[in-house]
Amino acid sequence: MPELSHRRRMLVLAICCMSLLIVSLDVTALNVALPAMQRDLHASTSGLQWTIDAYTLVLASLLMLAGSTADRVGRKRVFMAGLVVFTAGSVLCSLAPNLDALVAFRMVQAVGGSMLNPVAMSIITNTFTDPRERARAIGVWGAVVGISMAAGPMVAGVLVEAVGWRSIFWLNLPVGLAALLLTLRYVPESRAPKARRPDPVGQVLVITLFGALTYAIIEAPAAGLASVLPFAALAGAALLGLLWYEPRRDEPLIDLRFFGSAPFSGATVIAISAFAALGGFLFLSTLYLQNVRGLSALHAGLWMLPMAVPTFLCAPLSGRLVGSRGPRLPLLIAGVAMTASAVLFAAFEAETADVTLFLGYVLFGIGFGFVNAPITNTAVSGMPRAQAGVAAAVASTSRQLGQTLGVAVVGALLASGVGASSYRDVFVSAARPGWWVLVGCGAAVLVLGILSSGRWARGTASRTAERLESDEVRQVVGASERA
Repeated sequence: MPELSHRRRMLVLAICCMSLLIVSLDVTALNVALPAMQRDLHASTSGLQWTIDAYTLVLASLLMLAGSTADRVGRKRVFMAGLVVFTAGSVLCSLAPNLDALVAFRMVQAVGGSMLNPVAMSIITNTFTDPRERARAIGVWGAVVGISMAAGPMVAGVLVEAVGWRSIFWLNLPVGLAALLLTLRYVPESRAPKARRPDPVGQVLVITLFGALTYAIIEAPAAGLASVLPFAALAGAALLGLLWYEPRRDEPLIDLRFFGSAPFSGATVIAISAFAALGGFLFLSTLYLQNVRGLSALHAGLWMLPMAVPTFLCAPLSGRLVGSRGPRLPLLIAGVAMTASAVLFAAFEAETADVTLFLGYVLFGIGFGFVNAPITNTAVSGMPRAQAGVAAAVASTSRQLGQTLGVAVVGALLASGVGASSYRDVFVSAARPGWWVLVGCGAAVLVLGILSSGRWARGTASRTAERLESDEVRQVVGASERA
């Protein structure tokens, strides 16, 4: 990629952030619209889970393929294709006649979304080569999540009240089209010097693992453990297949050598934990505010502002701290705040009083605002730039997998607790096991933030990067000799 002026780099960052905005807006806005969808489409709790998880599941399954494909055929080309498919999928979602069709069209959206965020992060990584400048750019990237969290619930609340839940998908059209035209004009094409070949077997194993595991978790409360046990076994077999098959490939879909780096491994698990907490938090909060408190979609969106505003304010601060002091401090703040928030709900029933509900939302917003930048920076900074797309895709996959599992696990626990009772009567007690799961997620962020950011961890990252680069050199030399 040619060296760009500062102004051009800022423009590329803005275009990439537009793609993140429409993907993130889609998640936050959809959560506010869940009760309206439930009434209009006569959906069960598991049906609501699938409207979210069908998207995040496909996204998680295809992100690594999209990242390696972009490194191979061109990041700009794949990014533009993603914008087209995502925008078209949004139109289809707005026209869905029933729940099954909506879930199917959400999967179409996800195919496009898989070509956006990891590829955009790879573009940013290759555009901002200075580590400090890159950390600040990633901080801006994280702030966009805060913008979507702040704007998504409010905009969705207004649209659902005034027009209906289908209108939330219309938000993606103008932003997607503008991003497409700007990308065509201003984003330079780039590729990895040596990108990986396709790995169809690995891709099938990943899809099988994520899909079977999610299905088993979501459907267990209604179908029973005996009915979902074959899917759980299939997920286990797919995992074992990945662990056996991938190390034997010269160019695997998932390069398990990356996980020799403690910061990279820590960032992966932290991403799963943090976004599982986000998925579960939004799912429980939306259903409680509208189905238990009886708030309108607009008022429920306003109630989420105490969570969204701190996320927006803390994300760029986190990026600056990562650039100046490293990832440890932001991760510690994130872990403490997210854990404290979940404890308020799990142990003290924070949702039953306005003051504690407000405090729980603020704490979670602070924690989530600080967690995103160190995840992204740690995942890509220790890896060879030639594989930036794959490294960024693993981090993005971890986020989507975490959100998928968060909604699946928390939703399943809620469905088991509610049973045949009404939400209004038993919601608080039924949601308590889910809140304790979120306590565990916050504690994982805290502990792994400490373990993965010290001197020993940095040493493992350096050794891993050296091995990866030396292996790449040997492969290039071997290919030249064979030629």
